[in-house]
Amino acid sequence: MGHMVEFASNGKDAIGYLSQSLSGSGPGVIVIQEWWGLVPHIKEVCDRLAAEGFTALAPDLYHGEAAAEPDDAGKLMMNLDLPRASLDMSGAVDFLLADDACDTAMVGAMGFCMGGGMVLWLSTIKPEVAACVPFYGVIPWDGVQPDYSTSNAAYLGHYAGLDNPDTNDSARKAELRLRELGKRANFHFYPDTHHAFFNDERPGIYDAGAADLAWQRTLEFLREELH
Repeated sequence: MGHMVEFASNGKDAIGYLSQSLSGSGPGVIVIQEWWGLVPHIKEVCDRLAAEGFTALAPDLYHGEAAAEPDDAGKLMMNLDLPRASLDMSGAVDFLLADDACDTAMVGAMGFCMGGGMVLWLSTIKPEVAACVPFYGVIPWDGVQPDYSTSNAAYLGHYAGLDNPDTNDSARKAELRLRELGKRANFHFYPDTHHAFFNDERPGIYDAGAADLAWQRTLEFLREELH
């Protein structure tokens, strides 16, 4: 359904997977990868969004690299060039807003695992992000501490009840901070689910009921915030 595209990233070239709305045009959504990279699951999320009337772009923050084993994924994540990643995500937002298949002046941003943390960060550096949806998002880099006071976004979070307690504690603190700043923030914690419960390519981890509920909540949220 979708296809790879090139876009500018502060004078450099970046790549991503673009899936255009089946209706011809629709609200834009940036999708940020898990620590594995721009793998088929992330492309499928873009295609599912397109089938629901959105135009979705997933920038490849690893620039062609991907991992199949946790150790390799961890190395890719921790070696990520954060300044370059911020430029890639910002460039993806600009590219999407300029695409004829995006019919909104603001975009949504959703991400998974590492990408969940990245979209929280993106919402604070790109004012065109109006809706932010982290799935079990963590920010594992000490140098990235989002300043939520700069955000224009509303937030919908999805977190696994059986995830690392530090992850969920961080999520609760972020939700509280957002609400203190007057932002609309609603973080859901799904009982008896594990980290990555939305990923249907993870047997034994994927939870169909929780994944479907999170997806329906996400679609409703994006439609409400992007118009």
